[in-house]
Amino acid sequence: MTPVTIIGLGAIGTALAKAYVAAGHPTTVWNRSASRPTPPGAVRMDRIEDAVAAGDLVIAILTTFEAARQALEPAAGALAGRTLITLNTGTPAGARETAAWAAERGADFLAGAVKNVPSNVGLPDTLLYYSGPRALFDRHQETLQVMGGDTVHLGEEPDLSALYELAVGGTLLPTILGFLQGAALVSARGLPAASLVRYEAKWLEMIIQLLPSLAAAVDTGDYANPESSLGIFHEGIPYDHEIGREGGLDVSWHEPMHDLLRRAVAEGRADQSIASLVELLRKP
Repeated sequence: MTPVTIIGLGAIGTALAKAYVAAGHPTTVWNRSASRPTPPGAVRMDRIEDAVAAGDLVIAILTTFEAARQALEPAAGALAGRTLITLNTGTPAGARETAAWAAERGADFLAGAVKNVPSNVGLPDTLLYYSGPRALFDRHQETLQVMGGDTVHLGEEPDLSALYELAVGGTLLPTILGFLQGAALVSARGLPAASLVRYEAKWLEMIIQLLPSLAAAVDTGDYANPESSLGIFHEGIPYDHEIGREGGLDVSWHEPMHDLLRRAVAEGRADQSIASLVELLRKP
């Protein structure tokens, strides 16, 4: 059982430590402050040098790549010969910089991302994806699957996980804002926001069904014969403003999207797939 060290005891870090303890791995933890409790069964180290030295697999779950490097720098000498995995947000450039930083200190490196909430860590369908050397991923795959059974290697380039993390993450805030706007609308009528959940879930299922055709249109550049035409979205702009007035809502967050739709229609794209907006999102 590979000894594992968890750097960072936020919600995800704590969940990972608990999963490794439950799976029987010797588990060492370290956190910048003493305020976070030690997960039962884990060994806590006060010095990060000691924590890194205790694990063959060192998993850093801090906020950014820069934060991970700063926290680990005092333990640079202990990293040699170990595998460092980062599970944080950040840019592809940050991942590349961290890969080079780890190599200079003699450590192997995989960048990764957890695509689920802390309570789902360790479940068979919880997705984590990684980028970096395939041989390194294969060597640790069984240990990595303790964190989630849907474990994917994206490619050899160390920045691919950060690339996909930001690409996928771009849907999160607009989706949540859309739900919160709906919650504000129904709650203004005295209805509970919870009454939306069932219908929102069905709506999201419909959107999921659209994704393959949207991706195919982007990949081929063929925006004819759409399932959802851009013009339909453009025609809905006045309704966004009207419901804002009726519901007493601030709908100004829609304006950048409305601007994209107006420019696309001005380019003659009204009858094309909504996927053609990708052409406006791509800067020349």
